[in-house]
Amino acid sequence: MRRLLLGVLILTAVFAVGKDKTPQSSKQKDTAKQSVPAAPDKAPEAKAPSQSANSGDNPTPEKPGTYSIGESDVLAIDVWHEPEISRTVSVRLDGKISLPLVGDIQAAGLTPDQLQDAITEQLKRYLDRPEVTVIVQDARSKYFSIVGEVMKPGAYPLGQQLSVLEGLALAGGFKDFANVKKIYVLRVNKNGTTTRIEFNYRAALNGDASKNFPLQPRDTIVIP
Repeated sequence: MRRLLLGVLILTAVFAVGKDKTPQSSKQKDTAKQSVPAAPDKAPEAKAPSQSANSGDNPTPEKPGTYSIGESDVLAIDVWHEPEISRTVSVRLDGKISLPLVGDIQAAGLTPDQLQDAITEQLKRYLDRPEVTVIVQDARSKYFSIVGEVMKPGAYPLGQQLSVLEGLALAGGFKDFANVKKIYVLRVNKNGTTTRIEFNYRAALNGDASKNFPLQPRDTIVIP
C-alpha cells in the first residue's frame, strides 16, 4: 500500500513539473517575439527638397553688356597678317562701316566682340582662319552736353558711366549767378521726344544716391 501511494505521488509531481514548463517556455517565446520590432514592408522614400513656386522668378542675373558701338565712333580693325584689310574707320550715319573683301557691314548697336565675330565670318570666305580684333579708338557717339551758368559749357565724352554730379564737376564749377536749385537734365528718348528730369543738386551733393542718377548719351545738363 505504501509503495502504491509513493508511486502515485511521484507520478503527480512529474506531471505537475511538466505542465509548468510548457506554458512558461511558450510565454517566453511570445514575449521575445513581441520585443523584436517588426521590419517595415518598404523603406520610406526620401522626399526631394521642395522647390519654391517662384524659383524661376529670380534667375541669375546676366553679366552687364559691354560698350555698344554708335554712329561716328572711330574703330581700329586689325586682321592679323592682313595689312591691306586692317584699318581705322568711322561708323557712318547709317550705322555701317566698309572693309575690303567684306564690303558694308553693320556696326552700330553691336559690341566690339560682336562686330569682330561678324567680320570674321565674312572673311572666312576668302581667308583661312582669319583673326580679327576690333577696338573702339574714339567713342564719339557717347557724349553729353552742359549748358548754362558754368565755367566750361560744351560737349563731353561719355565713354564710361558718369553721374550728373560727376558730369557737372567736368564743367569747372558754377558761375556767380547760377541757380543750383533749378538744374535739370534734358534726355532724348528713342522715339525722338525729349524728357525733362529735375536734378536736386543739394541732395546729390549730400550723398543721396537716388537723386544722383547716371547720365545717358545725348543728355544735356541745363544750369539756369
